[in-house]
Amino acid sequence: MAEQTEQGQRHAHDLSVEYRNIDTLIPYVNNARTHSDEQVAQIAASIKEFGWTNPVLVDGDNGIIAGHGRVQAARKLGQTDIPVIELEGLSEAQRRAYILADNRLAENATWDTDLFPLEIQKLAELDFNLSLIGVSDFEINYMTNRGAEDDSSIEEFPEIDLEESTLEYKCPSCDYEWDGAPR
Repeated sequence: MAEQTEQGQRHAHDLSVEYRNIDTLIPYVNNARTHSDEQVAQIAASIKEFGWTNPVLVDGDNGIIAGHGRVQAARKLGQTDIPVIELEGLSEAQRRAYILADNRLAENATWDTDLFPLEIQKLAELDFNLSLIGVSDFEINYMTNRGAEDDSSIEEFPEIDLEESTLEYKCPSCDYEWDGAPR
């Protein structure tokens, strides 16, 4: 049941995880967050490795509020019943806002550049498959080699001889060609 606060906001008193058939869940038609095939595969690998640690959030009509990517990953894994939490008491505006906030707020975080390499190193020592954490090899190399004199994670760009190089552009619509010089 939802509880009313002094400010008039409703909050879930007790959250309850239940399993629902994946075919009964309805994706939000205006979901602004997209998931590439590669990311869905990463989420699926995470679910296989760690299990369901983050249930899908739904409204009272089984409309997905948060977890579209997890649902896609579950489908990829052939799962039929997945964990959900039904959120009660959200207004339409709150539901729409939370659909955006759930995805966007995490993007506002940053990494502690001193602790990240230590955690990566410890995971490597434990022989953990680093591909399961969603960080590319380039990012791992860059973060763990920061400040090293021989930082091979960053490739040098070749020198460009500006006297001999030319810039040429071609408009893909009308095929107009120009050298990039201001007119």
